[in-house]
Amino acid sequence: MSEINLIATAVFGLEALVAKELAFLGYNDQKVENGRVYFKGDERAICRANMWLRKAERVLIQVGQFEARTFEELFEKTKALPWEEWLPRDANFPVEGKSVKSTLFSVSDCQAIVKKAIVERMKEKYPVQWFEETGPRYTIEVGFLKDVATLTIDTSGAGLHKRGYRKLVGNAPLKETLASALITLSRWRPERVLLDPFCGSGTIPIEAALQGLNIAPGIQRSFVAEEWDNIPKELWKETREEAHDLIKKGEKLDIEGFDKDGEVLKLARFHARKAGVEEYIHFQERDVAELSSKKKYGYILCNPPYGERLEERKEVDRLYKEMGKVFKKLDTWSYYVLTSHPDFQKLFGERANKNRKLYNGRIQCYYYQYYGPRPPRVIKNENV
Repeated sequence: MSEINLIATAVFGLEALVAKELAFLGYNDQKVENGRVYFKGDERAICRANMWLRKAERVLIQVGQFEARTFEELFEKTKALPWEEWLPRDANFPVEGKSVKSTLFSVSDCQAIVKKAIVERMKEKYPVQWFEETGPRYTIEVGFLKDVATLTIDTSGAGLHKRGYRKLVGNAPLKETLASALITLSRWRPERVLLDPFCGSGTIPIEAALQGLNIAPGIQRSFVAEEWDNIPKELWKETREEAHDLIKKGEKLDIEGFDKDGEVLKLARFHARKAGVEEYIHFQERDVAELSSKKKYGYILCNPPYGERLEERKEVDRLYKEMGKVFKKLDTWSYYVLTSHPDFQKLFGERANKNRKLYNGRIQCYYYQYYGPRPPRVIKNENV
């Protein structure tokens, strides 16, 4: 197969960042829609997209897309697709589904019809009446949006936010994909200090270290498509070798993670060690009221408590007021705060230069961005 239609799925609001990552990898033939980026590539693209995408949720093969308003249409158009190009005789192919604003709203019925249509197509290729499904997993999804069905095969397996380093989870963890997006949106550079005063189990500092060292987010994990015969094992091997070769081993980073909870910091240190970036991050038990730094310029990135529960609201209100006082002491720093609290700017005491709507799970948040002054340019004297 020389060209494959692929989809990188994304949390709403991160699609443009995923598109930029794909373009950086060399995949410029794109179409961006809500929650997904369509792109084209070959088998190697499947390997590289899974390995390198920091903000995407999954990489899918688009087998077909068509309008269907009746079950008969869904069956016939699904059966007409070339499933045998991907599914071997022993494939384990469960069918998942979703339907939004479509005539065919019964997801379970759509799943059953798609499954039956694929089986009938496969019978034409393989001379059997029953498929035991004992082989590699090919998870198929039929997704309906406004009567348009998109049929895909998942190549990732576990979601791409699962990098492989977070074995233990604290309360309300920030997904790795969103943490990476917050870092990119801040335009942080590895030569500048980055500080997270509410680091919890360490996701923002660890993602910053991975990004600063150019460590591929998928380097420690496996992907379901690695078990497929459709993609040569050599391509996966070469993709991993490329990822190891591109690590910036000599990079110097100044990343700090603070939290008042000493127990959760043990998780953070464990995760940093698993990610291979422990030596690049300084974790310290410290309350936000004690926040200070001798560094002249830097970035504060944080995901503080939101106060979603009524009993927590007063405490969070006090926290945001305290943050406003403390952060302003670092008047040459830039700071970036993700929260769902509707009165954050009022409590913080300053309007953001910019804010951006993002979703932390199902919670609608805003990413408040406060820009500090740029550090003076260092002019090199070439005559010295």
